[in-house]
Amino acid sequence: MPGSKTNAMNRKEVLAAMRALPPAEDFVWDQVDENERPASDQELDASVAAYRKRGRPAGSATKEQVAIRFDHEILAAFRAAGPGWQTRMNDALKEWLRTHSTV
Repeated sequence: MPGSKTNAMNRKEVLAAMRALPPAEDFVWDQVDENERPASDQELDASVAAYRKRGRPAGSATKEQVAIRFDHEILAAFRAAGPGWQTRMNDALKEWLRTHSTV
């Protein structure tokens, strides 16, 4: 992307920096604080996986993303109340479902 300042290193510099990293087996647990050490190999695998995980966090699996169109006035009213407007809109729809028949 033109004008991006995400990385000032060129390809050769990045490759050289990656080659300079010590191999994983050279890691010395003696240099890690006792309280930060994983208790088992399973915990170590989980902590490494959590550290390496990239991208968006996993969803809650209780909500579903959909595309829906609302009137401008409705969106403006919810957005005017500040951050959390989507949660408030969800709560308003839940309240409506509680008070109306779902036939």
